[in-house]
Amino acid sequence: MVRVALVYDSDCPNVDRARGQLQSALAEVGHPLEWTEWVSDDPATPGHARGHGSPTVLVNERDVSAGVGGDRSCRLYQQADGTLSGAPPASAIVAALQTAIAEARTDDNAQRDES
Repeated sequence: MVRVALVYDSDCPNVDRARGQLQSALAEVGHPLEWTEWVSDDPATPGHARGHGSPTVLVNERDVSAGVGGDRSCRLYQQADGTLSGAPPASAIVAALQTAIAEARTDDNAQRDES
């Protein structure tokens, strides 16, 4: 199972753009358009979703991109054309999703072989 999350600060000006990139990436790989959202400073936010810059996209609890800024700051992400943006590029999210989907299939096949 592939778990997707969007982590952000409540005052993040780039969260809507990150949501759009996330939605585009999920659609591109044919994954359901579902993810969990965590506000960084909410007490209910689990440990794996804390300490990231805003916004951050996690796939199976791993950051999809090495953005500039972190630990409670705004992040900047390099886009394919070399410019910087406040949201991770859809291509980085797609790559992380494809890796996670492939890993899930490998795990499923291994479990079937053991049965």
